[in-house]
Amino acid sequence: MTTFNLPDLGEGLTEATLLSWMVSEGDTVEVDQAIAEVETAKSAIEVPSPYAGTVHTLHGVAGDTLEVGKPLITVSTGDDTANGTQTQEAEAGALSYREEERAGASEPQDAVADEGSGNVLIGYGTSASKNGRRRRRRHAGGRSAVPPTPAPEETKAPRVSSPLVRKMARQQGVDLRGLTGSGPDGLIMRCDVLAAAEQSTTAPRGTSVSPHAEPSDAEVPSAGRDSLTGLDIRERVPMTGMRRAIATKMSQSRTEIPEATVWQDVDVTQLADMRQQLKDAGHVAPSILAFLSRFVVAGLRKYPELNSRIVESDGSEEIVHFEGINLGFAAQTDAGLVVPVIRHAEKHSALGLHAEIRRLAEAARGGNIGGKELSGGTFTVNNYGVFGSDGATPIINHPEAAILGIGRTLDRPWVVEGEITVRKITTVTLAFDHRVCDGGAAGGFLGYVASCLENPAVALADF
Repeated sequence: MTTFNLPDLGEGLTEATLLSWMVSEGDTVEVDQAIAEVETAKSAIEVPSPYAGTVHTLHGVAGDTLEVGKPLITVSTGDDTANGTQTQEAEAGALSYREEERAGASEPQDAVADEGSGNVLIGYGTSASKNGRRRRRRHAGGRSAVPPTPAPEETKAPRVSSPLVRKMARQQGVDLRGLTGSGPDGLIMRCDVLAAAEQSTTAPRGTSVSPHAEPSDAEVPSAGRDSLTGLDIRERVPMTGMRRAIATKMSQSRTEIPEATVWQDVDVTQLADMRQQLKDAGHVAPSILAFLSRFVVAGLRKYPELNSRIVESDGSEEIVHFEGINLGFAAQTDAGLVVPVIRHAEKHSALGLHAEIRRLAEAARGGNIGGKELSGGTFTVNNYGVFGSDGATPIINHPEAAILGIGRTLDRPWVVEGEITVRKITTVTLAFDHRVCDGGAAGGFLGYVASCLENPAVALADF
């Protein structure tokens, strides 16, 4: 028997939530075959097997919190079988409660790593494991016990378009085995799960209700009654994985950083005109966020105090300034808000930043981004204007020293050379750690970025 422990998953990550198994006990696995989907504080990851053989033990069930360095799966290799060491339990095969988790396991799996497998996922840093809070079910023998229920008749696993569809089905309480997919050859798509979830909220499973009928109180699902409000609780959602990490980091930022905020209205008419001219000429026009990022990089060179962080050293605190700039940007995904990081952003042009932002954002929304690309930032930008917000008070991405946000662009009356005219106006807001600099540096930085946004051609000529 060979036991594979949960590998190191990135900087400071010591645990992960098991979303689903992609294999069952008794299945045959190959080297680098995806065996489980786990959610860390940074992203959802498919874990590959470093061994080939027969799955003997799955150490945990969906929903468990597993520690890095603790057993994930035990495999009987070819040598084990030849020596007669394969146990009766491995021969028993998968039981019923595993079937739903193996949805789509028969589909080809992409390799997670291109340099072989081991105890550390390729592309992730290593860190010492610490004890974390767990919901691990303990049973005799130190492993998750299999419920003593008879195995049902083998059924064909539902075919789904991606692991994210399986995850969505679990969150919505949709049984994939009862769905007929709208994709090619009955492939279950995201829209199929959403439709089934919407139908289940209007009527109990197995019943049909007229679309004009109103559900009675007995038909409304409840997870108990709240003692404070007296209202029925519709759903309880555990704070795990990425959502818990977001909550922890935001709370840490508010608790530890004495932040101050400054903002400024900016006339971006020339920037909008320049982007339109690029489009009309058949060129790629960098996004507003890409231009903002380029101007932020230039501003941080003039005001390096904001490209820093405070660290503890020998019982005292010191401000650490950086040579390069690792620029993070906020990206909204189905799993929550993440901050992909463009390393050495100072080496990119506005067009290069545009390409990197697009690449990382697509990877994050598809759940294909690695932990290394979600850590190590020194400054963050956030375009909350895409959500219709004129302005906001952004929370600093701890342990960074500042974050710059930009709101939506509106046509507003503006005074130009003593005359009122209609211009395209936006608001930029800077939240900064008052320990690393005072209002003079923060205001100077914000004013410089605003000036670049108002006169982009002049600003870009200096880069």
